[in-house]
Amino acid sequence: MHAVIKTGGKQYKVGEGDVLDVERLSGAPGDEVELPAVMVFDGADIKTGDSAGTVRARLVQELKGPKLTVFKYKSKTGYRKKNGHRQIQSRIEIVSISQG
Repeated sequence: MHAVIKTGGKQYKVGEGDVLDVERLSGAPGDEVELPAVMVFDGADIKTGDSAGTVRARLVQELKGPKLTVFKYKSKTGYRKKNGHRQIQSRIEIVSISQG
């Protein structure tokens, strides 16, 4: 059984036992969170919308994403500014998928 979940403004295709990095979720490592499923499918049976179901996931750890370089520049004025940014992410493991 697989599902498409929505979290942090993005959608992910997941199956039971999958581990993935998503935008930061509230909670401590070891806590379980419930994420809404946009679509749940198992072979020929597909459910979509509000009645699709839910996905239970366990928070494994919080980590920082890759470093992004932000560079601002204006021509002819000598203005240059370099900055870096690392987004905090949550690593989750999919525990179970339930159909609605």
